[in-house]
Amino acid sequence: MATSKGIENPELRFSAALVRAANLPGVRISREVYLRQALGRQCSEEQIRRAIEETPAAAGIPVEVLDKAANDSISYETTKASALSAAAGIPGLLFLPATVPADVAQYFGHMLRIAQKLAYLYSWPDLFSGENDDLDDATKGVLTLFIGVMFGTQSANAAVGKVAGMMSKEVAKKLPQKALTQGVIYPIVKKVAGYLGVQMTKQTFAKTVSKAIPVVGAVVSGGLTLATYLPMAKRLKRHLSGLDLAKPTHRVVDAEVVEVVEVVEVVEVPEPPASGHAHRHDADDTVPSA
Repeated sequence: MATSKGIENPELRFSAALVRAANLPGVRISREVYLRQALGRQCSEEQIRRAIEETPAAAGIPVEVLDKAANDSISYETTKASALSAAAGIPGLLFLPATVPADVAQYFGHMLRIAQKLAYLYSWPDLFSGENDDLDDATKGVLTLFIGVMFGTQSANAAVGKVAGMMSKEVAKKLPQKALTQGVIYPIVKKVAGYLGVQMTKQTFAKTVSKAIPVVGAVVSGGLTLATYLPMAKRLKRHLSGLDLAKPTHRVVDAEVVEVVEVVEVVEVPEPPASGHAHRHDADDTVPSA
């Protein structure tokens, strides 16, 4: 009974779907490989290297270049998501129990793919450390907020802006774990996940209806995906590109303390004769004040 009630909870329903989609083959994007591919034709090798080691903003890559790469990625993912959705609509009513859940998972998988690509272009850190690693809570929280932005929720917009602000202030390359899992952002993540769980139920119903008639269902399903996915991806692009984190003047560096040591040349001075009264300088007297 407890499991049944848990699955009915919209927040848990969405979280389970998010983890399922994140574990699908090909959903996780390598930040280094993607940035090299997306920026390869427009940027120098030095810019690409700095974009990977730091961020595209730190590399000084023009906004126009980033926007073009973002639009190309959106077009690619939209076409791919629509084609797969249309293919899933071909079998018709008999295969609905199998095709609809798979289609919803693929749909969310493509949302995660474009969310990662846009995040990396607009100077967010690597969201996944490996292909088979578990989805940590901070990454799950950020992806939930990204999808919330795609669905047009204002609370998700505000939360993503706060997370970006924390990263800018702390000049860190990692997500603010505490804020996303225990702090001020966490309640918003839970609220957005609950809202998305409800929307996911509505979307599942719409896809079920669209797939009821073979072939015709394929056209309707593919068109439905195109009509929803494209504006959602563009909405996320607009939001991420407008944050200070994405500005070319913003530079993110490792949050490690680097000790700078001033090297002072020491010149040996012979001691004065015992009978002399020459003044001796302390070593600190020769070092200029900082």
